[in-house]
Amino acid sequence: MFKRAVVLVVGCGALLSGCGTDLEQEQQEIVSNLMEAGFQAGDIQVSGETVSVGGDARVSLESSREMLQPGEGSAEQYRTTNLVSTSLVRKICINPTSTFASLSRLSQGLDLAIQNYNALGLCFTMVRGPATGCGATIVATTAAGTVYNSGFPSGGKPYGTITIGTGWNTAPLDTVEHIVTHELGHALGMRHSDYYSQVISCGTGVNEGTAGVGAILIPGTPATSYVNGSIFNACLPPNPTGEFTSTDITALTYLYRC
Repeated sequence: MFKRAVVLVVGCGALLSGCGTDLEQEQQEIVSNLMEAGFQAGDIQVSGETVSVGGDARVSLESSREMLQPGEGSAEQYRTTNLVSTSLVRKICINPTSTFASLSRLSQGLDLAIQNYNALGLCFTMVRGPATGCGATIVATTAAGTVYNSGFPSGGKPYGTITIGTGWNTAPLDTVEHIVTHELGHALGMRHSDYYSQVISCGTGVNEGTAGVGAILIPGTPATSYVNGSIFNACLPPNPTGEFTSTDITALTYLYRC
């Protein structure tokens, strides 16, 4: 969605330093807020009366200030083209492998992640399986180290596997809850909230692009991201709580509330 762009400054110094008019001062604050929120100078463009990210996403002073304030409406959410069909799936079984279930921290994290989703009152419920009456099944499996990954829905059903590294079994429970909740979100069709610039939450990285699955802005959520603004940031925050942010809840209920 976003392309890298250089900062263009008309009539002022770099990053609008020393500008004197009200408009110039406003633009200077917007640029400053964007950089504090994690955008690099090369991602910000100032042209005429507008400040934009990547040349096609205009940023107002109000929205730039919201990026620095935790709470409702301060982070974006994106989804894939494919979603889970709630007409097909009303109950999702999350089945841990025997190895996964034997690791106490991973097992507890899975239970908490399931509670996170069920607390939203979505069209489907999640249950720890095996169980009967499931319209779809997600297997929770393990791998060596501290990897974690999943995939995206197809055929109206969630991706069938989440993988959590065994190395996370010694991590704080909130961290494991965060990771499992994050990966289940991908299985439901959630993209990284900062897919367009991993630098925001990771400190380094690239634009993930559409990845062949789309990156569609979910209505009701702004188009910019900041560290710890969403459980779906590309990288873990310094002190994860394992809980959804207000914009996570807005996004998931928009997609899946009956």
